[in-house]
Amino acid sequence: MPVCVLVLKDWSDAASLQTKLKAQALPLLQSVLVPPEGGDGELPDEGDGATGLQCERIDRVELLNPNLARQRRQRGMARWLMPFGFLAGLTFTQITTLETFSALGPWAQPMIGGLLGMGSGLMGSYAAAASVPSDNEDGVRILRNRHQEKRWLLLLETPTGIEPPWQLLQSARPIQVVRLSEL
Repeated sequence: MPVCVLVLKDWSDAASLQTKLKAQALPLLQSVLVPPEGGDGELPDEGDGATGLQCERIDRVELLNPNLARQRRQRGMARWLMPFGFLAGLTFTQITTLETFSALGPWAQPMIGGLLGMGSGLMGSYAAAASVPSDNEDGVRILRNRHQEKRWLLLLETPTGIEPPWQLLQSARPIQVVRLSEL
């Protein structure tokens, strides 16, 4: 899905662009306005009903916050690594005939091995999620710098196969247009 982020001077540029995009009936999957930190107070938190702009803090937009993407990857990996870790720990305990936890009884020993395997799966999900770099790191770093410079960010995401109308986007006179890689 093509994603582009426009760096704008103020909220009125974003509102007029959003109105033009609605007039063209461009299908947008996501249209999010990110106000500058400690913003000007021109736009309420819930967004503007007339233009349909959704207003979000930069830390809540997953495409602009690598930590949110990493947490989502970690949860997804834990969902399948923990059960497999439990089964591996249970099997390992049965195969090796080690009696590390034999004082707990014949049923508790394999269960403890399974729980230890499940904990290993959880730790593995954190390590695996942290080791995957994002393709958009450079673009996100540029956008976060512009955000710290008190600039407005307008994130536009179109469906697969539909390019954003670049001439219309340029008519809003953005300071910068950053195209994030295809997702």
